[in-house]
Amino acid sequence: MKVDANRDGQRLDNFLLGQLKGVPKSAVYRLIRTGQVRVDGGRSKPTRKLSAGQTVRIPPVRTAGSSGPAPVSQAVLDQVRAAIVFENADYLVVDKPAGMAVHAGSGLAWGLIDAVRRLRGDGFVELAHRIDRETSGCVVLALNGRALRHLSDAFREGRVIKRYLCLLDGRLLDPVVTLNAPIGRAETGPGEGGVPKMAVIESGKRAKTRFTELERYRYCTYVEAELFTGRTHQIRVHAAHLDAPLAGDPRYGDPLALERWANRGLRRLFLHAHRLEFEDEHGEGIAVSAPLPPELRAVLARLDA
Repeated sequence: MKVDANRDGQRLDNFLLGQLKGVPKSAVYRLIRTGQVRVDGGRSKPTRKLSAGQTVRIPPVRTAGSSGPAPVSQAVLDQVRAAIVFENADYLVVDKPAGMAVHAGSGLAWGLIDAVRRLRGDGFVELAHRIDRETSGCVVLALNGRALRHLSDAFREGRVIKRYLCLLDGRLLDPVVTLNAPIGRAETGPGEGGVPKMAVIESGKRAKTRFTELERYRYCTYVEAELFTGRTHQIRVHAAHLDAPLAGDPRYGDPLALERWANRGLRRLFLHAHRLEFEDEHGEGIAVSAPLPPELRAVLARLDA
């Protein structure tokens, strides 16, 4: 397969995820690791950036898209269409609902990207970044290769402001807490949905989060979390490291606390990507936001100050 101009500069792993729709992410990385994927005849790392005109050999593999478009229902298409909060010639931002994955794989036949592609027809659409399935809020998609390369670089270089609203099951020691604590795979604990459990470990990758208190309640704290890096489950891991895991977190929180939060009406992870700010390639600032979902506002309304 030839790399076209829109894919120029795209990483090999992201290129393959776009081509092998419906194939689990772990399987895609296995294809690369075992040398079944070749770039101009040679083995390559997942992070290799491709150039227009190069040839990528992809072995035969069964994909969810082999029998036609992803089976996205009309109800989901209507939901995603209503959730678009920003769109121009280069970018589209969706206020993703909690429970909707951004892409197919790990037993899921479709994701947000498939719904947006169905809405836009045959035009170029690619994810510029990802958020967890359990998390709601702003997701940016690029509408051409130039925009994808620009924003992918901006995310990697820390030039995108990423702010989340979350409820901590506990208290912060100070109104503003900045945590620099490396994150890596936990030594124990199984992964779920193909994603390993993460932890603060000395050998992990640099991770920085700032928690700012917005409202203090009797047993918990409503905060804004700003990410300065982009590690897997970063906010969830850092919150748990502060002995204040996110409310409704089944992976990093106390199992008994889940039942208490369910009795308070919380049946999902209390984490919402509410604001993104970045500059386009012309230096124009773009700021998008998505309000806290009604089900999370209702939980706050029930809390005792």
